[in-house]
Amino acid sequence: MYRRIATIFALSKHWKNHDVFFKQKQSTFRSSRAGVVELAFHYNEVLKNLKSPDSALAQLSEEERAKAEEALFVEMGEICLWGNATDLSLLMHLSLEEVQKLQGAESRKANQDKIIANDFPAAFRVLKEAQRSGKKERRVDIVLDNAGFELFVDLVLAGYLLESGLATNIVLRPKNIPWFVSDVVPRDFADTLNVLQNAKAFYETPGDEDLANGTSPVPLSADEEKAIDGVFAHWSSLYAEGKITLRPNDFWTHAGSYWRMPATAPKLIEDLKESELVIFKGDLNYRKLTGDVSVYFYFYPSLLLCHTALLFVLLQEGLFQN
Repeated sequence: MYRRIATIFALSKHWKNHDVFFKQKQSTFRSSRAGVVELAFHYNEVLKNLKSPDSALAQLSEEERAKAEEALFVEMGEICLWGNATDLSLLMHLSLEEVQKLQGAESRKANQDKIIANDFPAAFRVLKEAQRSGKKERRVDIVLDNAGFELFVDLVLAGYLLESGLATNIVLRPKNIPWFVSDVVPRDFADTLNVLQNAKAFYETPGDEDLANGTSPVPLSADEEKAIDGVFAHWSSLYAEGKITLRPNDFWTHAGSYWRMPATAPKLIEDLKESELVIFKGDLNYRKLTGDVSVYFYFYPSLLLCHTALLFVLLQEGLFQN
């Protein structure tokens, strides 16, 4: 269905690159204001502590610093995980207040016991060992899921990995056509940066719920605007320097499970093998990695971290089929 929708627009004269879901994506990102602001403050504080030689982190012993670094990695990973709780396709009947409750630190803490399998420590060891080895290029790939707030938290993780030195490059892997209502296409990355660059105008413009209720959004404070500006400046700089890149691929919108990748997308899997760690976001990726054979419950949200050597073996041997 989504492929046919994209084909209809691609065959038109004036709407070839139209994203039929753009308005919904923007509306949901506007509803995510509270989460964006909270994480903007937190992200800037993390960057400050990573950069400053006088920070508490810099004063720790080597052993204490290693534990603190792992704890911070897990925290940033969990932020990225729970961003998937705002999947646009599941939010159509939630109020602004209900959406915002899904996105704060308190919600993340309350839902920690709902993480079924947690491999954050193993993922941290993979990245830390590569860093200690002195390897010059250390890449992390993120196979993206939803636009809006989830893409925002994906970029929070990406920026943190680069600033902490756990990665030297981040490759974002969006869909190449509008997919499953809210899935990321390349344009969504630019739209996210544009929102952050013009946050005051964006978040102070009444949304659908405001218009329905006859209300106006509370203006951003000077501190909130400054925090969002800091996030925009950092991410746009990383992108300009080539440390964050986007690589869409037809494979992400093909039918069939991921063990077909060596046969149907050999160049893609060779590219993925260059990465230290591949992060698969969302339920769809989980189901395509397992071929649906292991899914008896609806695992949502999901963030799968896979060392590329293991990923290649599993795909090549078709072990997910057993």
